[in-house]
Amino acid sequence: MHPQNVWQALSGPRYLLSSWPWRSAGYLLSGAAAGVVVLVPVTLAVVLGSALSLVAVGLPLLALTALTGLPVGAMERARLRLMGRAALPGPHRRPAEPGLWSWLTFRYREPATWREFAYALLLATVLWPLDALALAACVAVPLSLMSTPAVMHVYGNGEEARVVKEWTVTGRPEAVAVAAVGLVLLALGGYFLGPLAGARAALTRLLILDRDDGPGDRVTELTRSRMRLVDAFEAERRRIERDLHDGAQQRIVALTMTLGLARLDAPPGPLADQLTKAHQEAGQALAELRELIHGIHPKVLADYGLEAAVCDAADRSATPVDLDLALPGRFPEAVEAAAYFVVREALANIAKHSGASRAEVSGGHAAGRLFLEIRDDGRGGARTGGGTGLTGLADRVSVLDGRLALSSPTGGPTLLRVEIPCEWTDRSA
Repeated sequence: MHPQNVWQALSGPRYLLSSWPWRSAGYLLSGAAAGVVVLVPVTLAVVLGSALSLVAVGLPLLALTALTGLPVGAMERARLRLMGRAALPGPHRRPAEPGLWSWLTFRYREPATWREFAYALLLATVLWPLDALALAACVAVPLSLMSTPAVMHVYGNGEEARVVKEWTVTGRPEAVAVAAVGLVLLALGGYFLGPLAGARAALTRLLILDRDDGPGDRVTELTRSRMRLVDAFEAERRRIERDLHDGAQQRIVALTMTLGLARLDAPPGPLADQLTKAHQEAGQALAELRELIHGIHPKVLADYGLEAAVCDAADRSATPVDLDLALPGRFPEAVEAAAYFVVREALANIAKHSGASRAEVSGGHAAGRLFLEIRDDGRGGARTGGGTGLTGLADRVSVLDGRLALSSPTGGPTLLRVEIPCEWTDRSA
């Protein structure tokens, strides 16, 4: 429950009949209990870690003590639901790499980890005694006063009773008067519990919930998620290419061979003509399927790398292409795929739209960046939009933090340059 809602509830005439006094008491009671539970292991870990640090055994224990804030933070976010809040998301982000070591190093670098650890120390030393004191003043003392007649009857033979161990009442009328005072104090305590619990919940929210450590972390996480999507997309393309190559293509090859043999065995006539036509159609379907497979993810790119794939694309181009490449190694798969499809789309556009007599593809790797340039001597006037297919490729390159630039004045020449930051990988070429 937000503190503003606490005050709104307090201003209503039916506050004491609502659930908020009991929720507030439950929130403070659970906070006191949680503080005691946290105090014991934190104290033991600090004492043992400090004592054993002389033999270097305690240093890892002290380091792990900082992680006690993680379960405490999760518990506190769950306890906030007592104050009317919905389920609250945690401030922790997922590490980029799997594994325990990656998780530990990522957590120790997160500000949220240290905020939750500081809160755990505050809960174990300061907050839980305050929670207990508030409950004692607003609930325990009034209930003790209200129980005075019962205590007198059970333990004082109906003659006397000790009130909160401070004074003695004698006689039933005095005991009833004390109980009435306790009832009034309990009602007043209910009005105090709401603001106290609301302020306590606001402090918890301030200390342990995500306060947005700045746009940098969110931009980093967004970039990583986009990279994961690109990697998943490339993996799916490779899977489709492999399934088509090993499945449908092999079946069509077998079908073509069967039709060819059947055509040779068939006597001249209508049946032989139909078999010949079917054999030609199967051959054409096989050629189209191979071209489709090559367009999805060329096998030469996966097996031999970017330079070999660009050379293959140049050989397939309808426009003669000169090559000047210095790419002896391998790059990350997403980088190779993006660069290859930029070259492939550029060569397709040159053949369809530029009227060029010759094209040139050059490229290399310098200063941590892969760069490729595609030139032609055509009529120019090219744009990244207009159905050329370069717009989608530019978006794909930008996901990899790269740039795609096009210079194509009317009359030519046209120059397309792509740069993608990357480093060599240890994949075999």
